Amino acid sequence: MAASAEPAGEWEWRYEGYEPSQERLREALCTLGNGYFATRGAAPEARAGEYHYPGTYAAGCYNRLLSEVAGRQVENEDLVNLPNWLPLRFRVVSERGSAARWFTPEEGYLLEYRQSLDLRAGALTRHMRVHTFGKRSLLVVQHRLVHMADPHLAALRTEFTSDGWSGELEVESALDGDVRNAGVDRYRALAGHHLTRMHTGAVDPATLWLRCRTSTSDIRIACAARTRVTVGRAAESRSVLGSAGAAHRLRIPLRDGEPSVVEKVVALHTSRDPAISDPSLAAIDDVARAPDYAGLFTSHAAAWDRLWRRADLDVPGEAGRILRLHLFHLLQTLSPHTAELDVGVPARGLHGEAYRGHVFWDELFVLPYLNLHFPEIARGLLNYRHRRLKRACRAAEDAGRTGAMYPWQSGSDGREETQTLHLNPRSGRWLPDHSRLQHHVGSAVAYNVWRYCEASGDTEYLHTKGAEMVLQIARFWADTAVHDPRTGRYHVRGVVGPDEYHDAYPGADVPGLDDNAYTNVTAAWVLHRALELARTLPTPRRADLVGQLGLDVGELDRWEEISRRLRVPFHAGVVSQFEGYGDLAELDWDDYRKRYGDIRRLDRILESEGDSSNRYQASKQADVLMLGYLFSPAELAAVFRLLGYPMDDTTWQATVEYYLRRTSHGSTLSGLVHGWVLARARRGDAWRHCLEALNGDVADIQGGTTAEGIHLGAMAGTLDLVQRGLAGLETRDGTLRFDPAPLPELSTFGYRLRYRGHWGIAVRIAAGSLRVAVPASEERPVKVAFADRSATVPPGGAHEFRLPSLGP
Repeated sequence: MAASAEPAGEWEWRYEGYEPSQERLREALCTLGNGYFATRGAAPEARAGEYHYPGTYAAGCYNRLLSEVAGRQVENEDLVNLPNWLPLRFRVVSERGSAARWFTPEEGYLLEYRQSLDLRAGALTRHMRVHTFGKRSLLVVQHRLVHMADPHLAALRTEFTSDGWSGELEVESALDGDVRNAGVDRYRALAGHHLTRMHTGAVDPATLWLRCRTSTSDIRIACAARTRVTVGRAAESRSVLGSAGAAHRLRIPLRDGEPSVVEKVVALHTSRDPAISDPSLAAIDDVARAPDYAGLFTSHAAAWDRLWRRADLDVPGEAGRILRLHLFHLLQTLSPHTAELDVGVPARGLHGEAYRGHVFWDELFVLPYLNLHFPEIARGLLNYRHRRLKRACRAAEDAGRTGAMYPWQSGSDGREETQTLHLNPRSGRWLPDHSRLQHHVGSAVAYNVWRYCEASGDTEYLHTKGAEMVLQIARFWADTAVHDPRTGRYHVRGVVGPDEYHDAYPGADVPGLDDNAYTNVTAAWVLHRALELARTLPTPRRADLVGQLGLDVGELDRWEEISRRLRVPFHAGVVSQFEGYGDLAELDWDDYRKRYGDIRRLDRILESEGDSSNRYQASKQADVLMLGYLFSPAELAAVFRLLGYPMDDTTWQATVEYYLRRTSHGSTLSGLVHGWVLARARRGDAWRHCLEALNGDVADIQGGTTAEGIHLGAMAGTLDLVQRGLAGLETRDGTLRFDPAPLPELSTFGYRLRYRGHWGIAVRIAAGSLRVAVPASEERPVKVAFADRSATVPPGGAHEFRLPSLGP
């Protein structure tokens, strides 16, 4: 029975049929969560194996283990796969009292199978018709939620209806602690048993509990489950307690055509939770007080409705349907509950174990959307970075630098979590990993602080925690830059830019590159912003910071000089990705496409051939072109002008064309950034890249990676592509500034913003016009600008700007 994503309503994501090879992808895309924890959309009757991978992950719940890799001891920290609360299996009992085998989807008994994800209500429904014997069958309809109002609750409602027969059904509802992290094939050889000290028990015949701890981080985890027959009755009910799990077994009499319903309500707590004394007691108490499924669904759907109203997005057609799915997964990973937690932005959501649940620079693509809808979440995520500022300063000190050096991969405590070796699955070889040299992550943190404060007007944050981070990151760049007296320029040596295909010069013994343009330009921007901040802080606060950080006038003068004299290399009339990029060999792209077809992961192909991507002018993803994503054309030209380099439309267009021909798009972020940049530079090609970004996870363009967890940065980035990219929206000088670049394929869209205390500013672009409306409930007017025109829109008012023709 083949499985496919079928056209459905704009709020529904539906799969018809069952295809085992597609199950893990479906599990990731049908994950349910609430920002505190999430559970993959796995079949409750299936255990982890070749086709299924149940996984439950709590935000920020990490554990560290040692593994033997290529003869070396390697330490890795992982987002822990927690005890599986889903298990609920069933089997038919014969007239003689013996039971058949437990049902699994692979057994071949499926007559019908349908799975539907309701985005509006945040619920997953499975519809199965199972062959029993003869012409008889069993209809199973299952509803699932992870509660958005109470972040510790989840529920599973299963309705059984016999068709053409009467008899007994045995149902087992369980909590399974016999789990490990094994959801990513290339990590299989690494240690994955994170849970220890397992205990189980029963409160009453209907309620079971399980508690355990992580082995090194010593996080206590507890879940409790209440299973009841709410329609029909149970002829027999008993508990089975084991060393690593607990089960509740029921025998349910079925009468032909009459439904029986089993409801399972679960609570999850960890010792990281505030305002509890013990996770076990909290979980048991939550389950005891929880209403039935209908009551839970009502409050859960109401919570989702509140979120959707704040994140209103109106994009027509299939693009709008995919964007709504992306927004759904963003809000399941980073919800208002997240704002209260000490967590960052996990690159693969809470949907799987790829990248070990680590925090990279993906907040650079996530926070711009949150800033204008859920600023409290954005602030909470920035606090994750601020709490680890001390650790970043220690890292800089260990590297012989001052200031803050944030890690490329971060987890529980902010140390560098980037592995020292990585596996090329094509060649089977373990290779050195130098991606920890991507120090531009610090600039991303400073950028996010600045943009958040611009959008929210949160000067209190800018002057306190924000200032501490920005100034320490600026201090790191100033101490990293090396002066060349011959040219008067400053250089940043031994780094890696966003393009991970290049981590060293060909044949070099030492990793790292010199004067990566993206790194240097963003460092100059950070230094400039830090100077502006230092000079405009209120006098008492400035005095506090000067004393706290040990700043002096001479240090600020040095920042000023470096911010204007950092080296940006050029070749052939374009910005060089790094010094010497233009001297690298050209790749025979046609030959590699002919031989391999999909060459997105060109680095793995070349390494398997005994070659290296370091030798070629070939990029995995946008690197130089990331500058066009971060900065508007005017702002980018201003940064280059500050550095003493020209940057006009001709130079930028040539740069875009140059790298467009030399990029394999081996990252899901690549299509997003290229679509964003091309919307202004070469509109005719933009939509192709936008489509790749939209379909990245839905169609699993990267070939099996989505099953290991969705790509949260790319998903959020597509939302921001509409919000800021195509609308040309900037939040500067207390004004909403627009410079629309709508595409012919996406020229009509609308959304609402939360901006500097305004809760519902409506923006709509359609039919050659830009309309901004302010609700009557607002207390203050909003300043808006387009090109050389500006207006002040009063509460209850609207202003419309006419846009020039799209042209070809």
